[in-house]
Amino acid sequence: MKILLINNDGAGFADQIEIAHGTTLGQLFQDRVPHGRPQDYLIRVNRQPATADDVLQEGDRVSMTPTKIEGAIHLPNRDFSTTKGNLWERDNASTACTSSES
Repeated sequence: MKILLINNDGAGFADQIEIAHGTTLGQLFQDRVPHGRPQDYLIRVNRQPATADDVLQEGDRVSMTPTKIEGAIHLPNRDFSTTKGNLWERDNASTACTSSES
């Protein structure tokens, strides 16, 4: 049977692939991303969260998007409210927004 696989790992691609009837999402992940760990990916079937033991159906749309990028560094929380001078103001504890007032 055919499904659409959208792999956003690296350059990314979308392709119709042939899989065996009864293939689970976990089996597909192991076959297509053998170097990856499922906890490092956002994996969806038909744009919905799914579990590793979900059996794929003809025409399903599967996307695999890494949540951890190799080489990226984590910066501790920083105060960005003064990053752009007076144009930036704190919206809440984790975001900033532009201010139209000067």
